[in-house]
Amino acid sequence: MSKLVTIYGGSGFVGRYIARRMAKEGWRVRVACRRPNQALFAKTYGTPGQVDPVFCNIRDDASVLAVMTGCDAVVNCVGTFDRGGKNNFSAVQSQGAARIARLAAQQGIPALVHISAIGADVNGASLYAQSKGEGEAAILATYPNAMILRPSVIFGNEDGFFNRFGAMARLGPFLPLVGAQTKFQPVYVDDVAQAAVKGIKGEATGIYELGGPDVETFRAIIGKMLSVIHRRRLVLNLPFALALIPATLLDFAAFATGGIFSNSMITRDQIASLRRDNIVAPGAKGFADLGITPTDYASVIPEYMWRYRPSGQYAAIKDSAKNLRKV
Repeated sequence: MSKLVTIYGGSGFVGRYIARRMAKEGWRVRVACRRPNQALFAKTYGTPGQVDPVFCNIRDDASVLAVMTGCDAVVNCVGTFDRGGKNNFSAVQSQGAARIARLAAQQGIPALVHISAIGADVNGASLYAQSKGEGEAAILATYPNAMILRPSVIFGNEDGFFNRFGAMARLGPFLPLVGAQTKFQPVYVDDVAQAAVKGIKGEATGIYELGGPDVETFRAIIGKMLSVIHRRRLVLNLPFALALIPATLLDFAAFATGGIFSNSMITRDQIASLRRDNIVAPGAKGFADLGITPTDYASVIPEYMWRYRPSGQYAAIKDSAKNLRKV
């Protein structure tokens, strides 16, 4: 029988790419998620029966253990941007990560890979960074040979970064940005998955910070995206102090409604994160140490950002038609 890996959050953005790669490696894959009926697409990554979506609640020991039993490796891709509710920063990124590592160590599972984030720090400026740091510390305390991956902002077909701002660019002539001068190092989701495979197969351990080949400001990255989607927009840099006003009001609305209203626009915690550059730290281990050449975002985003062009998939035909000579 082939080896078995359980991927917590395997139906999510990063998890599905890891699942696909592990299926191609010939491993059996358990895609552990809260709604396995919505993860049936993962079955197509391998041969019949090779990839199996299963239910799991990472806030429960028994649930985590049940899908871990018999595995040769586990991967934790579960993360959240929600500060409140049951699946909040602490429950998911701190306690959930600690639970997976503790049970994996007890079961003697050979390999553990954890997807964290650049800036993870128990003393970080944002609650998001603090919970990520707490999760890392708990993992290393019980499973010191784990592989921890800290990616910068991740891009790919299903990303929540370029797709979000591409959708915003369709709404009007202005595109407001908070932290326009903050630097990012966009990293391709499949490159992150390739790095995770190294840890699953036991070829690498330790902490790796993952960033693409380009280090640019938020404004510059969005500027290139706008050229890809053929839209001219005035990019406005909102000062942090000004952005805190709507963020505070939106956060209060989410709190006052008990989560019925979800603040998916901008939160105070996100503003705190945007005050710091999101790039690989000098001297940190990264793609080069894993033998992986990172992919630049400019060569990938045209493959899926065409949907935000004024003419969508017909943009190339329309541009070609402009060059036709009038008869």
